[in-house]
Amino acid sequence: MRHLKSNNHLGRTASHRKAMLANMASSLIKEKRISTTLAKAKALRSYVEPLLTRAKEDTTNSRRVVFSYLQDKDAVSELFRNVATKIANRPGGYTRILKTGFREGDNASMCIMELVDYNENMLAAAKPKTNVTRRSRRGGAKKAASDVVSDAQTVETSAEETKTE
Repeated sequence: MRHLKSNNHLGRTASHRKAMLANMASSLIKEKRISTTLAKAKALRSYVEPLLTRAKEDTTNSRRVVFSYLQDKDAVSELFRNVATKIANRPGGYTRILKTGFREGDNASMCIMELVDYNENMLAAAKPKTNVTRRSRRGGAKKAASDVVSDAQTVETSAEETKTE
């Protein structure tokens, strides 16, 4: 029985799967974006995100652990020099999977997997949305604390005026 066995074997032996994921992770770190199948991308995400978290702390032990997974000096140095500085403030979710359709030959679901902080087009498009008013579930706009205070003061002054009349 396969109770609580959560990893996708991808139709490969354990050694083949380990080598494939290490190569894909190295390519993702070096190139910042790769095109692959959706199943491989989901497996790669659970493989590479702990490595990216480990890279935030640049110690000898962290480098050795990451190298034991990747087996690629260039990818490890790129990860600790450039990528780790960009993801230093991010609490998680370092990768993004964008579905691109289906492969011509076997109709496999294809996608692009990329590092989140390296897609300049999406970062530029996300910046203008900072001054958007938030809405509650009931459809009304949330009031800022200063608006609530000014509304309360208005009610108090109008109540005082009615008492004096």
